[in-house]
Amino acid sequence: MQWRSHLPKILIILVLLVLVVVIFRPRSLLVDIEPVTRGAMAQTIEEEGRTRVMERYVISAPLTAQSRRITLESGDPVRAGEVVVILDALASPPLDVRNIAASRARVEAAQAALQTAISDTEAIAASAEFARAETVRLRRLADEELIAPRDVEAAEAEARSLISQERAARARVQAARYDLEAARTALAFAGAQDPDASGRIELRSPVAGVVLRRYFESTQVVQPGEPILEIGDPALLEVEVEVLSADAVRIEPGMRILFERWGRPQALEGVVRRIEPGGFTKISALGVEEQRVFVIADFTSPKEEWIRLGDAFRVNAHFVLWEASDVLRVPTSALFRHQGGWAVFVAENGRARLRVVETAERGGRFTRVISGLSEGDTVVVHPPRELEGGARIQTRQAPL
Repeated sequence: MQWRSHLPKILIILVLLVLVVVIFRPRSLLVDIEPVTRGAMAQTIEEEGRTRVMERYVISAPLTAQSRRITLESGDPVRAGEVVVILDALASPPLDVRNIAASRARVEAAQAALQTAISDTEAIAASAEFARAETVRLRRLADEELIAPRDVEAAEAEARSLISQERAARARVQAARYDLEAARTALAFAGAQDPDASGRIELRSPVAGVVLRRYFESTQVVQPGEPILEIGDPALLEVEVEVLSADAVRIEPGMRILFERWGRPQALEGVVRRIEPGGFTKISALGVEEQRVFVIADFTSPKEEWIRLGDAFRVNAHFVLWEASDVLRVPTSALFRHQGGWAVFVAENGRARLRVVETAERGGRFTRVISGLSEGDTVVVHPPRELEGGARIQTRQAPL
């Protein structure tokens, strides 16, 4: 037959056609995939903060004198009323009539400040007592489902704030008593020329706490108002966090906070107490001017969990704006802009299918999906620019 004579040519043509198809066939793109899942999700603002002692007291010299050597060191505990610094008179310490009159005026001013501090403490204590009673009443109403739980949380946050203010006010009363004692001692010191005067001043700690800072150690002459020791109670810690002003307007008092990367694996719980009304300009590490605001927060975790923290320790604060325990979520890295909305590539039977989705809250790693995807769908994360709908793909599990 004649066709047998053309068989070699036909085979060559078929082989060439197969080679052309293989060469020009679109190659499969290698992509990473992750599943669409249901689970917990939170929307947070993360910023760096540091701890600070709520109430600190600086022991300073009431007048020019010779300070003895400071034996206390940073971290040493002190009791309220304990002598922490001893000042001796200089070689010629007598004061003139004008300075003696000024010392008497300082005593009277210190007495007035003490009375004001006592009055403020009584007012705050009354407000705190009312807040505690109001919290109990609202909690009963919430148990009967007559009010929303959020009202109870707000009342509890207000009660905690007033209780903290009451503790601070009582500490200010102690400090005012210390200032009065220092003023009286300075007045007595003014008569050092008197044979009955010892020429010695004992500066006492206004509160129980520890030494936070020692400004010098050896004996030296100190001037009026010169700081000598700084004392505070590290058990009364708060956290100050620098937040961008654009984020600060989204934060509210009573908002939940998680403190992480503070030295131990478990996160600490906290709550926002105050957003300061004034901002400040700060230059970022990239040289960009930023407007920032201080947010002050309190720990709500048991004290035993954060007792090792001290003054000016670094923490990472996560402000929880929104959270839910069971939502449909997609990896944020799978989303991209498409016709003014959001879309993903779904891996189906070796091909990438474009799928338009509707999203809601966005967290750190996941975004909540309202429509367009179902649990168990597999999406392409970090899709390459050349990927198009219907393209052939080879998939691999994305590394966590």
